[in-house]
Amino acid sequence: MRILFVTGGGPATVFALAPLATAARGAGHEVFMAGNADLLPAITASALPAIPTTDLPVQHFTTQDRAGRPVDSPLGKSLAEQGHFTGRWFGRLAAASLSALRQFSRHRRPDLIVGGTTTYAAALLAAELGVPYVRQAWDAIDAQHIHPGADEELQQELAELGRDRLPEPDLFLDVCPPSLRPRHAAPARPLRFVLGNQHRPLEPWMYTRTDRPRICLTAGSQVTRDARHRLYEFLTRALAEVAPLGAEVLVAAPEALAPDLRARHPDVHAGWVPLDVVAPTCDLLVHHGGGVTSLTGMCAGTPQVIVPGAEMLAGAARALAEYGAALTLPTGDDTPEALGRACRRMLADDAPRRRAQALREEIQAMPTPAATVRVLEDLTRR
Repeated sequence: MRILFVTGGGPATVFALAPLATAARGAGHEVFMAGNADLLPAITASALPAIPTTDLPVQHFTTQDRAGRPVDSPLGKSLAEQGHFTGRWFGRLAAASLSALRQFSRHRRPDLIVGGTTTYAAALLAAELGVPYVRQAWDAIDAQHIHPGADEELQQELAELGRDRLPEPDLFLDVCPPSLRPRHAAPARPLRFVLGNQHRPLEPWMYTRTDRPRICLTAGSQVTRDARHRLYEFLTRALAEVAPLGAEVLVAAPEALAPDLRARHPDVHAGWVPLDVVAPTCDLLVHHGGGVTSLTGMCAGTPQVIVPGAEMLAGAARALAEYGAALTLPTGDDTPEALGRACRRMLADDAPRRRAQALREEIQAMPTPAATVRVLEDLTRR
């Protein structure tokens, strides 16, 4: 069986799909992964054959429409507006990806196409070729409010298929733990989340710990000093509030930011961190609400403090808090010392740890990527 995995956006979208792709390859199937050029290093680092779909950077799609006109950022706006904006730009990415995907398919026609949460090119290509289409969730964030924006953006492509909406997948694989799934969520087959992040040689501090409490702080792998997204501002403010707590602090951030962070706080480990290795050694994970980051903490059984960087991330964060494994602060909360107080509270209470461990056990009971390969095989036999 030949399977084409299609992803797009940032490296986290590759790492979320890589375990299932690797499992399929290990089972003897021919596997390829396609993504925008920014993602090719992450795909090849996952030991998967990489197909470039577009040389345009993601920023191109998030900042302008197809005619090159600038589009307004939805940060600070309502959940509906943020979802619509996200669907539109992922739709533009899908449209720009189709030509390369069609060219590949003419030479290596896939028997099955697997796309990430909002990789709409996968749905379009599968409909064109008449092959089964699988959507795999990247994280535990509900995307139902995002898809309508893509339907609107892709009207031209859909009209060519005789459709007015994107086709529903033949199978939806959801990595969200059952206890956290929204009541209105689409029917899905559960899939255990396995992080496929890029690795380098480990240093002892990454898998060991001292007698002090350990806190890992991150704003994701894509954070820059760009003030528009305010993630760097969140990272530096959070570090300033966490540093006085007497804990060992690790900051998972791009290496480009590490010198500045180390200069401000010489005792802090800052820079590239293998989060799947480090998270189980931590007493607390503090972050911006990124879906892959949240799930990594859940898999490790680590309590979390979350300050969602956008309203789109807040729903999943609140669900985790209601479960008892996290504490959330309002999006963009700038209250002095609020984050420090939240961390102090979580470190002093054993209940979040117990709930986080229960969630970890629930995730471990979900079907593995290896077990899910047979389900993919069955789809092509219908």
